[in-house]
Amino acid sequence: MRPFFFRLFAAVALCAPTACATTAASQAEVVKLEAEVRTLRASQATLVERLERLENRDAVSRARNVAAPVSTPAALIPKSDEDTGNEALGLAPAELAVVRLKPKKEPAPRIATAVPVVEPDPDQMEMFISPAEGSSGGASTASQARSDGVPDKDPAILEAEYEHAVSLLRTGNVEGGVDQLTRFAGENPRHPRADNALYFTGLGQMGLQDPASAAKTFERLIKTYPAGDAILDGMLRLAECRVRLNQAVDARALYTRVVTQFPGTAAATQAEQRLAALSP
Repeated sequence: MRPFFFRLFAAVALCAPTACATTAASQAEVVKLEAEVRTLRASQATLVERLERLENRDAVSRARNVAAPVSTPAALIPKSDEDTGNEALGLAPAELAVVRLKPKKEPAPRIATAVPVVEPDPDQMEMFISPAEGSSGGASTASQARSDGVPDKDPAILEAEYEHAVSLLRTGNVEGGVDQLTRFAGENPRHPRADNALYFTGLGQMGLQDPASAAKTFERLIKTYPAGDAILDGMLRLAECRVRLNQAVDARALYTRVVTQFPGTAAATQAEQRLAALSP
């Protein structure tokens, strides 16, 4: 038995260095393979970058070819009879000459633009021109429409005057705004903003604690512009002036008129509420 054990131990001792040598060789191969893999990856990245450059260059060249005008090959251009005859005689083909066409320096034909002027009939003009207030019905021209002889102002100027007067009220210059609005309504009774000018005039007079003058202004508004857009607010403000002047009966009459003549409106709702407040 002992000799067997000695041989076994000897075999084990001999195999140990062999195993160590095998492990070292395997590690060296792994390191080598890793280096090769890194090299292949670097080479692959270089190839990919080069491929991208080539694709970009190819795309640019395609875009240029599409943008450039397509030229017809000379072989596809049909030959004229003269070129065919020259080739049959052995002569060189004729060169094409560029001819620039110049426009003719002739004036354009005249177009008849003269229109005969026909004066309107005075009798027909009276049918379309309404006489101004206070003037006689026999006025036949627009120059006689104004009794004072002053020409009408530019609508833009009138609009600017109205806006300026209203801005005076809003910025605190109530007296100046009232004066300008009163003048505007008096000088331009047919202007679309004339009823609004009277309404804001009455508001300014109420702000100046002058309900009597404000009541007269609102009465003028209701009488002169019964179809204006400020009629409802003017009636409510007139009733308010009546209340301030201790004229409760007239105020109730105005509120009742608003409710009966304009039912369903916001002004009618306010009039009902104020009527309830005035009830004894």
